[in-house]
Amino acid sequence: MKGGKRPVRILLVDDEPALRELLRVTFEGAHVQVDEAESAIEAEARIKKRRPDVIVLDLRMPGMSGSELCVRLKAAERTKQIPIVLLTGADDEEARKAKRCGAQALVRKPFSPLDLLAIVEGLAGGAGSVPARGPRKARVGDEEEVLLYARDLQHMLEIERSQRTLLQDSYLETVTALATALESRDLRTHAHSHRVERYAVELLVTIDAKRLLADPGIRYGFLLHDVGKIGIPDGILQKPGPLTPAERRRMQTHTVLGEQMLGGVAFLQGEGLQIVRSHHERWDGKGYPDGVAGADIPLGARVFAVADSLDAMTSDRPYRRALKWADARDEIVAHAGKQFDPDVVEAFCERQGELHEVQRELAAA
Repeated sequence: MKGGKRPVRILLVDDEPALRELLRVTFEGAHVQVDEAESAIEAEARIKKRRPDVIVLDLRMPGMSGSELCVRLKAAERTKQIPIVLLTGADDEEARKAKRCGAQALVRKPFSPLDLLAIVEGLAGGAGSVPARGPRKARVGDEEEVLLYARDLQHMLEIERSQRTLLQDSYLETVTALATALESRDLRTHAHSHRVERYAVELLVTIDAKRLLADPGIRYGFLLHDVGKIGIPDGILQKPGPLTPAERRRMQTHTVLGEQMLGGVAFLQGEGLQIVRSHHERWDGKGYPDGVAGADIPLGARVFAVADSLDAMTSDRPYRRALKWADARDEIVAHAGKQFDPDVVEAFCERQGELHEVQRELAAA
């Protein structure tokens, strides 16, 4: 695994498919690679093919038992150092027999999959990714086993949600840094991506907050809308005056280039990628790259078109001074139903105070 330790690999040996499935889902959710075998003979073949870091082995299996396999593995030079976790029933004699096999750990059924995960990670030499918890009561019946697994599922979901939030925050920081790097090439648009992202989010609060704002990809689409400009020559990108028709056509390819560059990025699928492609479409169908009109333009792109134009008009450019806020507002209102979605323009008028505050805040930053 690039940039860090490879994941722990375990071999899970048990003749019960349901138990293997439960443990596989639990372990893989913690980024542990799982290989499976339903018998001791199959386990030996898999170990010969690929040495695991830890073996989780059920004591009771048809044919060669788990204890017999454990003894064989500990006697062989090639496999004696592999840590083994034995899964046993509640029978005391069975447990004593298991302890004599040379296994590193003994886990009684029913057990917590998360507790087993912590034991496996400890034997593999890694810090457990699951917080340690207090001891459980002894088994009192099948109902307790169901509750135990349900509790572990809830705990895994809580961990997954927390990790997902951290991952999304990391994505956002990376995307923000990339947007800043892109702006360093285009001298006309310093901090442009950050301002339009804030403007667009403010507009979405009024228009469709629940659906679009629930999609983390939409903010990335706002920030990376101009990523395709990486493929535009500096002579065009940094030209201080108006572009020629040929230069303009070349500049307009940045929307499709951006979509192609980001097409394989999972968290941008959907509205985020649509914004990158369609943020220069117009309500009247005279935009690019597809010339679509009205509600056929993705909503995120319609919102962004207003935010983008607002920032363009209220920012200094080498060939003109920024318009006053009131003049930019009048220009946007005048183009409702032509360049812009009338509903988005209406939201712009409703949120004008908040949008103007964003401009003042970022200008002072």
